[in-house]
Amino acid sequence: MAHEGACRSLLSDTNDSSLNLNETKAIQRRKPRHRSRAPSANVSQEQQRVPSLINPEPALVAQEFRFKYVLLLLASYLGIGTLWFFLISNQIAGKKTNGILDAIYFCVVTMTTVGYGDLVPHSTVAKIFACIYVFTGMALVGLILSKAADYIAEKQEILLVKAMHMNEKFNAAEILMEVETNKVKYKFLVTSLLLLVLMIVGIGFLSLVEGMEFIDAFYCVCSTITTLGYGDESFSTGVGRLFAIFWILSSTVCLAQFFLYLAELYTERRQKSLVKWVLTRKLTSSDLEEADLDDGEVVSAAEFILYKLKEMGKICQEDILLLMERFKTLDVDQSGTLTAADLISP
Repeated sequence: MAHEGACRSLLSDTNDSSLNLNETKAIQRRKPRHRSRAPSANVSQEQQRVPSLINPEPALVAQEFRFKYVLLLLASYLGIGTLWFFLISNQIAGKKTNGILDAIYFCVVTMTTVGYGDLVPHSTVAKIFACIYVFTGMALVGLILSKAADYIAEKQEILLVKAMHMNEKFNAAEILMEVETNKVKYKFLVTSLLLLVLMIVGIGFLSLVEGMEFIDAFYCVCSTITTLGYGDESFSTGVGRLFAIFWILSSTVCLAQFFLYLAELYTERRQKSLVKWVLTRKLTSSDLEEADLDDGEVVSAAEFILYKLKEMGKICQEDILLLMERFKTLDVDQSGTLTAADLISP
């Protein structure tokens, strides 16, 4: 019975006027200082946020540490692969330029699954190691390098917002709010611009250094960043392969993040549309019946909020049941309410 009372207490109407009024006055008498300190706390938080907009690095210290860790891991991975493929370079067939450079280039082409075919392993040992290397490389690109790309995009999105609103009067707090509200949108824009720059740079390099026609250079760029790697067009010079080591890594990861943010943006907009529809649609009698969780023939504010949150997909019935079980566990005296005595009880 006490547990049922707890459920009804959670979902009951909030119109117990005399009790609520007395409790409110008691709280105001007991806690006047908390009210006076709240504005200063908000101001303090605001002041802490403003410098992080002017200089985004302090707000991203943890991510910067992970970024350095990613670079160290990538360098170690490429170093081990380069050493191994350099030692068995006589077991790799294809057009070669420089031993060390070709080994690094082969590592990058393998780990990103571009696989031009201009350098291929032709011995059993080389093929086995290439198989191992490509699987570990895919894990590195998918799980680690994507985090580094996300860090770069997040670090640049504030600069993008400032540039977009350069002629408008926005303070640091408003810029921060704009970034937080449309985080996925600005990450998508940053990644799109970066991808466009990488494609233009790649086309220009292939045309000027590798001597390709514009359509062939564009074709090679597209087949590379999508990791198709047909192999009929590739980097064949020493300078070209040196450029490809950095360009292939950045462009393939950038394209992957582009589609990730595109999917997130689409999902976010669908969710916002659902929330708007839920908040604006008219309620029917069947909605009231479904929202009336305690069968009291009236819907309280708590019941209405729970019903709408479930309709938005924010929570589900299982979540509510888990929270109620937690409430019952904390309600030691089974009074249907939580007090300080419940929290300090053994």
